[in-house]
Amino acid sequence: MKVSVLGSTGSIGTQALEVVDDLKGIKDIEVVAISGNSNISLLEEQIRKYKPEYAAVSDKSSADKLRIAVADTECKVLSGQEGLCHIAAESGADMVLSSIVGFAGLVPTICAIEAGCDIALANKETLVTAGKLFMDAIAEKGVRLLPVDSEHCAIFQSLHGGKPKELSKILLTASGGPFFGRTRDELVGVKKEQALKHPNWSMGAKITIDSATLMNKGLEVLEARWLFDVDIDDIEVVVQRESIIHSMVEFCDKSVIAQLSLPSMKHPIQYAFTYPDRLPSKDDRVSFADIAKLTFAKPDEDTFRCLALAKKAGKMGGIMPTVMNAANEVAVAKFLRDEIEFLEIAEIVEKTMDSYKAEKNVSIEQIAEIDKEVRQSIERGN
Repeated sequence: MKVSVLGSTGSIGTQALEVVDDLKGIKDIEVVAISGNSNISLLEEQIRKYKPEYAAVSDKSSADKLRIAVADTECKVLSGQEGLCHIAAESGADMVLSSIVGFAGLVPTICAIEAGCDIALANKETLVTAGKLFMDAIAEKGVRLLPVDSEHCAIFQSLHGGKPKELSKILLTASGGPFFGRTRDELVGVKKEQALKHPNWSMGAKITIDSATLMNKGLEVLEARWLFDVDIDDIEVVVQRESIIHSMVEFCDKSVIAQLSLPSMKHPIQYAFTYPDRLPSKDDRVSFADIAKLTFAKPDEDTFRCLALAKKAGKMGGIMPTVMNAANEVAVAKFLRDEIEFLEIAEIVEKTMDSYKAEKNVSIEQIAEIDKEVRQSIERGN
């Protein structure tokens, strides 16, 4: 199988390449293209190890530096969205792992679908902002869509226990993040260093902050709505602090089926790469005796407003999920730059959503324009 890894220098991308290494001698996976940000040294290392035909970098300056660094290889270095779309659609890949963080992953992933590539999806914003258009493209091209988020991979696996018409509801689990149990007053003045200390997972900065605000879970609710064709009201978020149960499904007979494993993104990545087969993994086994207990709780949507705002955007539909997502991405970036307080993230998202109407039936081009407009407006302080 030939794979193109969009976002190979990020948390998911680097672990995906580790999975390729783990599967050597078991399943033949050729990495034909990679893309990254400005981490030129890591990209160079990946090019020399995996020998992809193409590599793409987000900006031209970094691409020029990488091109010089790997001039002695046969790798063709591209840049910008055009370069990303090229490696997604024209690299000869059978499967494209979409793990670019944020809205930037949308257009390249759509290009991959249109080229007939199977998609291993780790970019939840793609479905959040353009869910119907994305799923329509998947259906039209007849390509496979394998979820890589641990929760959605768990749901996907659990659904094998029944028929689609027998599904009653989805139980989407959440760790609760680093601030679980705190009140709003206790969140005043928290610093990014505190928000970046996730109790169970090692992720990139943006996703980790989203986990702290519970926006990550809100995005996953919208993602699940499209992936599994269910109403948002039929998706229940459950805090599962140990992150051992990755999600569950309840069928009409009230049977609940769950997928359990230790917290590791390599499990859903490997499952996507090897589906429909299960192959040996180097991950550790779950020791229930050592874990001793599994705990559950309801999320506090009054304190962690982002979860409720994401659900609201999903129910409103149209452009509102795009508005919500863009506002959140800018607000998180501001928090990481120490420009706003932690609680202001939700405030910015809510204020921005209130300034838009939920226009329906928009194109990819219109979604991109709205995304740009929202970002510029917030950066200007409007």
